[in-house]
Amino acid sequence: MTRDPSPIRAMDGSGSSSLSPEAVALAARMFDAARAGDMPIFEQALPAGLPPNMTNDKGDTLLINSCLADAPDNRGNAHVCLFGLAQLMLAAYHGHADLVRLLVRHGADPNRLNDRGQSPLAGAVFKKEDAVIEALLEGGADPDYGNPSALQCVAMFKQEERWQASFEAAPGRGKAQQQPPGGAAAASNA
Repeated sequence: MTRDPSPIRAMDGSGSSSLSPEAVALAARMFDAARAGDMPIFEQALPAGLPPNMTNDKGDTLLINSCLADAPDNRGNAHVCLFGLAQLMLAAYHGHADLVRLLVRHGADPNRLNDRGQSPLAGAVFKKEDAVIEALLEGGADPDYGNPSALQCVAMFKQEERWQASFEAAPGRGKAQQQPPGGAAAASNA
């Protein structure tokens, strides 16, 4: 299923596209591929220079974006209120642990927040994607980072017994740099 590329047109924050139609189409294809867990596309695109932290107009990365894959009108869905869109977020939210590992290996930031301050790790907790949670923790995700943090999501969704010890011992715990929602690009546009 091909997504409408219009949300990607405003990636520069201006509301209009400074990207060529080809670049917009490529970005839409990459977000669709993250949503679908299409490893072969990323195995080619990342070494060729695809930015692993590519974001859409909401500041969502490829790790987040998968949350809206099946929602034709996402405004009324509770999961969309909690989690936004991205490549790493998309892959995480849709349970594509191998793609999450590949994106992180190529430099995707496991702590990159969307415009709502949400992390890929919190999205994976929400979706109960255990393999993705493990991949993100191995990749340096900070369970204390974001709003709500993944640690808060664990409590909210009554998963403390499963994740509390792993989150407390996470190698990335407390190491995420405070950034505005949407990442460093949002700070430079402010």
